[in-house]
Amino acid sequence: QVQLVESGGGLVQAGGSLRLSCAASGRAFSSYAMGWFRQAPGKSREFVAAVSWAGGHTYYAVSVKGRFTTSREDAKNTVDLQMNSLKPEDTAVYYCAAGTTIVGTTLVPEYWGQGTQVTVSS
Repeated sequence: QVQLVESGGGLVQAGGSLRLSCAASGRAFSSYAMGWFRQAPGKSREFVAAVSWAGGHTYYAVSVKGRFTTSREDAKNTVDLQMNSLKPEDTAVYYCAAGTTIVGTTLVPEYWGQGTQVTVSS
């Protein structure tokens, strides 16, 4: 079992930046790939970014590539999502996820955090 808690969401103007953090507890953090998903009102939850075991590889949705960066620090059991050049369409609840499988360039989540709201105003 893995427990995930996100922090760092909030309100930001278009073009601004936010950094989300996810703290993990429970089973060995380093044995999981970690990722971020988001869900906007009325839309399905979608993959945003992931980082593999030991941070060897990162994966991004086309919509955020070049603007978002994810990284992990296994010594602290944390994973971050740095979001730059934010757009109103980035507005969503962002969820941290952990899993043991990456299919193609997408994390298959097994555990979820509770989510944190990100709102980008125009």
